[in-house]
Amino acid sequence: MLLRNASNGTVLATNVARATDAWSRGIGLLGHKSVAPAEGLWIDGCSAVHTVFMRATIDIFFLDKDQRVLKIASSVAPYRLAVTCRNAVSVVELGATGDTVRDVLVGDRLALE
Repeated sequence: MLLRNASNGTVLATNVARATDAWSRGIGLLGHKSVAPAEGLWIDGCSAVHTVFMRATIDIFFLDKDQRVLKIASSVAPYRLAVTCRNAVSVVELGATGDTVRDVLVGDRLALE
């Protein structure tokens, strides 16, 4: 699916899966050797993630019930124990962009299409 910043129309990623059950939420992106900036995972029912056993650096977006960004954690390296956000109900993990800044700010609304 396509991930769009609904607040400004910018496409953030073109290959985003949705994790809705316990299995897909638990496995997440762990099996990926690398995660391109245009790919990622939208995790429902989630307010905290870890990167233990991951091999890729990721950008993380914590969303509220209206899919508005509450917190952004950029370039989270593998083997971080926990990254959390109070009041988040969904998390979007995307391959890290490194020095390139994504066109998304706290308060923007994200949408999967």
